[in-house]
Amino acid sequence: MRTYQQAKAMAKSLREAFATRDVDITHGECLEIVAHQFGVADWNTLSARIAAADGIVFAGATPIFRIFSVEKAREFYVDWLGFHWDWDDNSQGPVFAQVSRSGLTLHLSEHHGDGSPGASANITIHGVDAFQREISTKRYKYMNPGIEDLPWGRTTTIIDPFGNRLNFIEPLRSA
Repeated sequence: MRTYQQAKAMAKSLREAFATRDVDITHGECLEIVAHQFGVADWNTLSARIAAADGIVFAGATPIFRIFSVEKAREFYVDWLGFHWDWDDNSQGPVFAQVSRSGLTLHLSEHHGDGSPGASANITIHGVDAFQREISTKRYKYMNPGIEDLPWGRTTTIIDPFGNRLNFIEPLRSA
């Protein structure tokens, strides 16, 4: 197996073969079967190994959200959402900061041009129900988000004081 596209094509062929036998199986299930055929636990592991073999591995992205008040940002991200304020730099005036929680890293910036107010990020989460319950108990006076069941997963959307949207999405298992 050399490429991601070849692995996806195998899954497509497998699904078509099942369909000719009147067996209904999702593309995602076929991807998992292909992964098992190569001796790995799941599709994510196989796709990571394929990427590593090609020498290209994306390790994630760090969104930059524009902020206008460090005080409001700390109240929102640290006090309410439970992030850790890792560091900040204001050596050139406006603050550029990093917050993190459970493997998620966000950058917050007062610098003009570092993102636009009203940006949006889709954030994969496992445990969206527990997260929503946790933040609901803190009674943040500006927001009390619920959870929506959407075609791509259970989602809670949170808007920070600067208009940035954080869409915490727990993907469906059989997508």
